[in-house]
Amino acid sequence: MDRDGQSRNIAAWRRKQDGTKHLGQAITEFMEKQVTPQHKSSAAIADLWDQLLPVELARHCKPDSLSGGILKVIVDGPAYMHELRLCSSELLAQLRKQCPGAGIRTIKPVLR
Repeated sequence: MDRDGQSRNIAAWRRKQDGTKHLGQAITEFMEKQVTPQHKSSAAIADLWDQLLPVELARHCKPDSLSGGILKVIVDGPAYMHELRLCSSELLAQLRKQCPGAGIRTIKPVLR
């Protein structure tokens, strides 16, 4: 292939690349569409958690993760797990009401 042919091939390749996203742009879009909404939801749940639970119970029961509508809560003692279970239906109702976008279906306490 001569130099003119190579130049045309390079120019054609560059024209094709103009429609593609740069890595930085793709990462920014991913962060804005996926990570940021999840982070906002998690932050809202954590803030609300501390408001809804009595101070003593909130110290011993911390939201850990939300996946598939299940809010996993780490509890550091059996007595606090019992207390959390007693108030979980009311707590769940408030979380659903105030954080509808989170999609919480159930609260799963996990003893640590």
